[in-house]
Amino acid sequence: MPPSSRFRLVPPSWLLLWFAVALFAIFQHGPMPLYSTRTLAVAWEMWDQNQFLVPHINGHPYSHKVPLLFWLIHAGWAVGGVNDVWPRLLQVLIGAGWLAAAAALARRVFPLRPAAARLAPWFLVALAYPFLFGLQIMYEVLLALTVALTLCALCGRPRWGWFAVALGAGLMTKGPVMLLHVIFPFLLGPWWSEHARADRRGWYLRGALAFAGGIAILLAWALPAGFAGGEAYRNELFFLQTAGRVVDSFDHARPLWWYLPMLAVLLFPWIGWPRLWRAVSTFARPLGDSERFLIAWLLPTFGVFCLVSGKQVYYLLPLLPGAAMALACALARQQARGASGGRRWSAWPLALAVFVFALLLALLPAWLATGHLHSHWLHDASRLSAWFAVGFAALGLLLLLPGEGEGELHRIAGTSLFGVALAHALFAHALFHNFDLDPAAALLARAQSETRAIANVGQYEGQFHFRARLRGSIDEIRVGQIGEWARAHPDGVIVRYPSRLDPRALRYALLIQPFRSRWLEVWSAKALAAVEAGQTPAEPAQRTALYPPDYWRYGTPVERDDDGD
Repeated sequence: MPPSSRFRLVPPSWLLLWFAVALFAIFQHGPMPLYSTRTLAVAWEMWDQNQFLVPHINGHPYSHKVPLLFWLIHAGWAVGGVNDVWPRLLQVLIGAGWLAAAAALARRVFPLRPAAARLAPWFLVALAYPFLFGLQIMYEVLLALTVALTLCALCGRPRWGWFAVALGAGLMTKGPVMLLHVIFPFLLGPWWSEHARADRRGWYLRGALAFAGGIAILLAWALPAGFAGGEAYRNELFFLQTAGRVVDSFDHARPLWWYLPMLAVLLFPWIGWPRLWRAVSTFARPLGDSERFLIAWLLPTFGVFCLVSGKQVYYLLPLLPGAAMALACALARQQARGASGGRRWSAWPLALAVFVFALLLALLPAWLATGHLHSHWLHDASRLSAWFAVGFAALGLLLLLPGEGEGELHRIAGTSLFGVALAHALFAHALFHNFDLDPAAALLARAQSETRAIANVGQYEGQFHFRARLRGSIDEIRVGQIGEWARAHPDGVIVRYPSRLDPRALRYALLIQPFRSRWLEVWSAKALAAVEAGQTPAEPAQRTALYPPDYWRYGTPVERDDDGD
């Protein structure tokens, strides 16, 4: 078998390493609210209602997202039934596909610089933020995959048919924002592409047809969905969503400069590697087509995202393969000049940061004993922090091992990957109870089986629908509407999220559990209405369920006057 065939059959080591670590990490805990639970809620309602054209959430059309990710979840459910294993496995597969597509893009961008193409995937797999965010059942990693595939079809000899298909898939993943990620490399094609320079007219004509083909894929769904979802859904889908985020964001509005400090978050751990600082600082001309492509892609796209009103760190995920290629190009040029950087350009800042973090984890229980630890997050983490400190100290020692060249790059990438997975494991085992909605979902599932109405105080984000397999909608009410709703639904249950734990809840609520930095309480409607009216509710038939049952933040539970349950 030729070597090229063996390479195609055996995945590269960086991909196998990332896949194994991600597969382990994503099953450490259940779906995270509110991102993963909301995605699963929409997929569940579409599945339950046999409504695959228009996404729904809490009984209403959901105009915020287009349906490709939901359809991929449904494909797995059609084979194995409704479960939360397939969506998580799907997310890992999408992430692996993104890394593989980014590596293929690097080979097409650097056809004459195999060293840069070889280094780029290692830069990408080590990034902490995309690894952690990729554990969410969300749309951005799938969008990043389609962006990489679209640009793969654009680079080298353009393959406009595949460009249209990949573009359409991106539009079906996140809507028109997909266009922002690929339009500038296309418009600036003659500056960086030999094929565009040789046939400018053909480049723009065929490219315009490919863009039209991708948009036609989106319209093939959007037009019938818009009419099926009704006028309000149609207006939100075609006008309010994109315009609202671009011009004057109704969600995640940030100042113009907000993304600049976020670059340090996105590029960690590489911002702590002095050898890379030196490679970037000594980068000099000439600029070839490869560098020009990266400039044509990254700079104008990043600039437009800075101008867009709505901002989130994960909006920039599709740009990270370009950033990884830029770093790989700088390091490859340094290697070509024979400037290895020596031992003084080793990974000591990263090792120092890891040792400091390990020391803080080791000292956390002692800090708790002084009585000066007031954050419940640190209090919860202190139960296991000393054990994890040992693991981080070992990773710090690994970073200090001697070595230069690509071996040092591989060691930093592997250490970063294991370090992020270790931090995630600490979260899963020490902190996830603040996000675990299974107890509340189980109670709401029982309420639904008893045909009891359910209300949520404040905006409901679909966090219970999938876990409880709810059918129908949960009513959204305000605090002042509790009494009115209870009179209309005397057998109903109400979920609320107070910032402080009311001692009366420990006596009269059906269930209490921590939720983020607040509390989650489930009440019978009559009992909560009585408490809100300043009255004493009737004694409940059962004691309040507490999750976790021995959680320190509950204090001393209120004693019952009777000898009942």
